Amino acid sequence: MIKNDLYLRALKGETVERPPVWMMRQAGRYLPEFIAIRDNYDFFTRCRTPELASEITVQPIRRFGMDAAILFSDILVIPQAMNIEVEMKNGVGPWLPNPIRTAKAVDEVVVPDVTVELKYVMDAIKITKQMLNDDIPLIGFAGSPWTILCYCVQGQGSKTYDIAKEFCFTQPVAAHLLLQKITDTTIAYLKEKVKAGVNAVQIFDSWGGMLSPVDYQEFSWKYINQIIEALKDDAPVIAFGKGCWFALEEMAKSNASALGVDWTITPQMARKFAGNKITLQGNFDPSRLLSPPAEIKKMVTKMINDFGKDKYIVNLGHGILPNIPLDNAKAFIDAVKEYK
Repeated sequence: MIKNDLYLRALKGETVERPPVWMMRQAGRYLPEFIAIRDNYDFFTRCRTPELASEITVQPIRRFGMDAAILFSDILVIPQAMNIEVEMKNGVGPWLPNPIRTAKAVDEVVVPDVTVELKYVMDAIKITKQMLNDDIPLIGFAGSPWTILCYCVQGQGSKTYDIAKEFCFTQPVAAHLLLQKITDTTIAYLKEKVKAGVNAVQIFDSWGGMLSPVDYQEFSWKYINQIIEALKDDAPVIAFGKGCWFALEEMAKSNASALGVDWTITPQMARKFAGNKITLQGNFDPSRLLSPPAEIKKMVTKMINDFGKDKYIVNLGHGILPNIPLDNAKAFIDAVKEYK
């Protein structure tokens, strides 16, 4: 049994004394103990070494005592497992030297045996579970098929993902085949993560907001929904689409346990669009963690009051930034723990 099960109870929509809190990207670059590891090991070595990944996962828990841990990994381990080369370049971020831009290239993409290609992730989960000692739940995650396609086709991060969108709009058959291969791999991957011990899974649709509402349904949501349907009986699934407030009504009809929202929508509007039935997670602007700690505490309390304490998970509207002072991150977590 998980000793602190606030997060899991909130996912079920149960009445809680206070909402649970964790932060996207909490295991990472704003922490001095993470930077010490980063200075000695390159990015994918950290992801692929179970002992390092598990140590990074628990670092923020030791320091701040969040209500859930999220496994340190990356969404791009999926394309790597699918035989697509992915590097992490300093100053550039993700870099794919051979982007997928033709039907022939899509045909060559494999749906791997995740138990072999991504065994290191499952090993990291097992070690992390031992380290957490059932104190709090562990979250596993994957990128949405659309977000993974964006990197695979564009070849790197982008403000517009114009090449990825052009590929979808001019070669839809190839695009849907690639999206389905990513979806099949992701379902197998997340099922293995649950078997290895994660208590919930989150799907990150970081670039969903790049699509129009109509294109979002065709190229993103229907694949996310396939993943939700495949996982719903195994573990709670949280769907987070950055910039996708326009799809909340449709997303709320799914079997997701919760929906993540970013900071570009008010709590009241998010509740209205999502129909007040489903648990929501978010939506503090990560840059607002640069405000003075006393102000952060006031804003977090107001955010909880606006969402309501039940069917709500306190989080940021996207990942924590690297330049956030530790005292400010602590103020964010403490504000939730002190909530009355």
